[in-house]
Amino acid sequence: MAAGLTAAVILCGCDKLGSGTNINQGMDAIDQQEYDAAIGFFDRAIEEDEDRKLAYRGKGIAFMGQGHYDEAADAFDKALKNSNGIVKKVDYDINYYLAMAEYKRGEADRAMDIYDAIIALDRNAFEAYYLRGCLELIRQDKTAALSDFDTAVELKSSDYDLYISIYEALSSAGYDSDGRDYINKALEHNGKMTDYQSGLFSYYLGAYDDARNSLEKAREKDTSENLILYLGRSYKALGDVNYAIGLFNDYLSAHPDSASMYNELGLIYLDQKDYQNALDSFENGRALNDPSFNQSLMFNEAVSYEYLLDFEKAAALMQEYLEKYPTDEAARREYIFLSTR
Repeated sequence: MAAGLTAAVILCGCDKLGSGTNINQGMDAIDQQEYDAAIGFFDRAIEEDEDRKLAYRGKGIAFMGQGHYDEAADAFDKALKNSNGIVKKVDYDINYYLAMAEYKRGEADRAMDIYDAIIALDRNAFEAYYLRGCLELIRQDKTAALSDFDTAVELKSSDYDLYISIYEALSSAGYDSDGRDYINKALEHNGKMTDYQSGLFSYYLGAYDDARNSLEKAREKDTSENLILYLGRSYKALGDVNYAIGLFNDYLSAHPDSASMYNELGLIYLDQKDYQNALDSFENGRALNDPSFNQSLMFNEAVSYEYLLDFEKAAALMQEYLEKYPTDEAARREYIFLSTR
């Protein structure tokens, strides 16, 4: 499945790398998820001969936000063609975006070539090793993936978030035991962890009491989205589902723009067989048009319709899903099933 690589998408943020007025306005529009407006600003930047590399980069990011991966890949290619031959940090950044665009449009081999090229230029590019490992997992080459993950943590042994990302990629691919090996490697490193990191490691190791206690301690100073997500998951694992639901709803009351939290809440409702509330949560999340969660929310919305026995809507939505995400074979099998109902 694509989950591991999708979760890893876009290592480099949408920061303003140039001083051009249109480019900055375009990046501001991306921050607001106003992608059409952003593309207009970047087109104007190109017409007015602002920094073309940054303008095409921004245009590619906007197309990624819309899910238009062919156009995104073309824009990133044009950005790289406006380089002067000297490889700079922004060129690596663009290549990371390009690799993801290629993968998302079904060109996994091309994405692999890009990660290979990044590593050939920079043997310390731990992000490229990690992302290449995710892609190798998707291609069911576990041995190669583990080799790349090992290299990534050797290069960045003190980055506890990296160990967590590797665990999540392996777990999503069905290799939970291998993922836990990386959590244990992080613990063996014996560096200083935050309460939040300690809570996450405990969660992944199945020590849910310890996870809850560490995350509750972290919550005294930190009420970030990810902390609340894992705190709620810990309470759910301990059997206190209602408290987890309350945590997520309280967070959404203060932060109604969290697609991630709507998705998490919907999954809990699905697990509780409360299909209407699950559907409402997924629909509310998808209405936010967050490119990081649109795919998961759309799939889960279709599943909710199926459980509500509305097979016509479920099939129509799954068909629309497959038009946007044609590489999801599990969804294709689900669509075939729904089409026969």
